[in-house]
Amino acid sequence: MAYTIKVNGKSRTADVEGDTPLLWVLRDALDMKGTKFGCGVAQCGACTVHINGQAVRSCQTPVSAVGAGEVTTIEGMSAHPVGAKVQAAWMEIDVPQCGYCQAGQIMSATALLTRTPAPTDADIDAAMRGNACRCATYSRIRAAIKQAAGLPTADTRA
Repeated sequence: MAYTIKVNGKSRTADVEGDTPLLWVLRDALDMKGTKFGCGVAQCGACTVHINGQAVRSCQTPVSAVGAGEVTTIEGMSAHPVGAKVQAAWMEIDVPQCGYCQAGQIMSATALLTRTPAPTDADIDAAMRGNACRCATYSRIRAAIKQAAGLPTADTRA
């Protein structure tokens, strides 16, 4: 069956089954490789995209669940005002090490800052809890989120 979904502001059509995970529609049917496959069970966050501004795990979201929602992927973040700030902070602070998880990290951080422009450390911890980084760049991730929010980048946790 053909599904037409709005991705990064453009309507795209994919001939897939309705239970096909959005991740595979994006990567395989639409040739958008920025969203990564990590665990396949929504635990690592590498596959995070936005649907109507909400961070979701695309590996467990069937394409049929998107409906008329707007999907934003890492490829669309530079056009998002908050996403562009997050990406700039990521580069300035040199967050990525291997980089594999970073698309999902940026997507979760952008969703956080869109709904909570001046997050506390607890807000950051809660929003980023579902994003794993095997290289353990968590302190740089926190600093980049704070920089994108215009907050002091020092870790203020006791």
